[in-house]
Formats: sequence, C-alpha cells, structure tokens
Amino acid sequence: MTVASRVRHFVSVADLGPSDLARLLDEASSLKAGRGRHARPLAGRTLAQIFEKPSLRTRLSFEVGMVELGGHCVYLSPQEVGLGRRESVADVARVVSRMVDAVVLRTNAHETIEEFARWSSIPVINGLSDLTHPCQGLADILTIRERKGPDLRRVTVAYVGDGNNVLHSLMLGTALVGAHLRAATPEGYEPQERYVELARRAASASGGTVTLLRDPVAAVKDADVVYTDVWTSMGQEQEYERRRRAFHGYQVNADLLRGAKPDAIVMHDLPAHRGEEITDDVMDGPQSAVFDQAENRLHAQKAVLRWLLGEG
Repeated sequence: MTVASRVRHFVSVADLGPSDLARLLDEASSLKAGRGRHARPLAGRTLAQIFEKPSLRTRLSFEVGMVELGGHCVYLSPQEVGLGRRESVADVARVVSRMVDAVVLRTNAHETIEEFARWSSIPVINGLSDLTHPCQGLADILTIRERKGPDLRRVTVAYVGDGNNVLHSLMLGTALVGAHLRAATPEGYEPQERYVELARRAASASGGTVTLLRDPVAAVKDADVVYTDVWTSMGQEQEYERRRRAFHGYQVNADLLRGAKPDAIVMHDLPAHRGEEITDDVMDGPQSAVFDQAENRLHAQKAVLRWLLGEG
C-alpha cells in the first residue's frame, strides 16, 4: 500500500494551475528583490537532496536557498543511496520521510520520482528527470517575465533544438501564462506527444499557442525570446555523432538571431556546449539573458520551498 495522506509535490509544471504559477512567480520576484532582508521562515526545517546525476545549478540553488530561508540541506550521492538498487525506492521514500521535511530528486528515470512521491509523506521536488525539468521551467518563465513584463500573452518564445525535458517544462509554463511557443526540432527529436497535448490544453484556456516546426528560421522569425539547449544531454553521449548530424542547421548564432525581434533575449538552461547549439558571440552578447536565467534558479527554488512547506 502507498502513503495514504495527501501531500503536495512538485513533479511537473503540469502540477500547477495558472494561479499556482502566478503565485510562485510573484513570490520568487519578491524574494529576489528582498534578498537578505526577508525573515527566515524555514528555520528548523531540513531538505534532503538525492541525486543520480551531477548538478551545478540545482544543487547549489537548493542548498543556498535553504540556508537563506533559515533551514538546512543534506546532500546524498548516488553511491550512498542507490535508488532501486541498494534499496527499493519505496523503502528510501519511507525512511527519508521520517527524518526530513522535503526532498529533491534528480534522477535518470521519471518513473523513479513518481514512485518515490507515491510512498513519500513529505513534499517531493523534481530536480530533473528524463521527461521534465520543472524547476528550470519555473526559472525560465520568471526570466521572461522580468525582461518582457508580467503580461506574456503577446510574447513569442522560439525554442530551437532537442524536444527534451527542458522543452516539455517550457511548453507547459508558456502555455499557462498565455504566451506563444514555437519549437523547431529535427525529425525524430520532437517533444513527446503527451506533453504537447497537456501544453495545448493549457494554452487553449489561457489564449496561448504551441506550434511545432522543423525550420529554425521560421520558429525564430519576429520572436521575443530565442531559447536553445544542448544537442546531447547527460546519458546520451553514445549518440553524440548521430545527434550532431541531425542537429546541423539548428545552431543559435548571429545569423539566426537576426530573424528575431531586435530586442529579443537569448536563453539557455546550461551547461552549454559552446560552438555547437550556441555560439560564443550570442551567449556572451548583449541579448543574452543566460546568466540571469541561471541566477533565477535560486529565487524560483526558494519560492517552491516556501509553497510546499506551507510558508509561502
């Protein structure tokens, strides 16, 4: 039997309604503006981080975020836990639930997070899975809102590259706020249909749109935001040469960016493979919002922690 009590998790952006997302974005903006001046509402609370994949932004943002909110963070490496190998996912979830207040999971398989959440009596946060990256998606919408204003219903976001976990979460986030997403992916690298359907359902309610294309030039034309991600993610290294050939022509460079609006911003969730999916002059150029976007992981994570722990 699974845990009977109802507990709120953050496993996907699909877990949020428009009002939830607006609340988290407002909270993140407030925390960012008042950094260092807010109370410490999570004093005495502990967050566990259980990772199967390495991380810079996810681990750092949650650890710093908990400290700034007055709490404490514990990191557990793959060697220490061995989810599903050394111990069953269900057993780990039940042990961790008795010792900490919330847990961040960064896993290879999305099913691991879903199983953990079924057995957990504390909030579970998806720090990344093969299907979704909701914490990144939240920081992405926060960054777009900072640069383009709070009303995103006239904003067009062009995504160029792999139809991966980052695109899944970006699609859901832009759909909830009524923005217009155009994603250009090579044949065979499209986003999963179930996430397209979820995003289009949310977009139909908000006035947004989700359009899938092959042509990066068409996707970027007159866009307000140009977003890309690595062509080869962690765990796909054996596919590197095949992917490099498939994504030829999908690089975000100065020529492609000229098709967007003059004040368009460029986004990348990092780490970047400079010279592949994005060129140095674009990533380091005046239109880049990449490092603001990375910083916003901290503020978005803090908002999620307060929301899930009942302090937001």
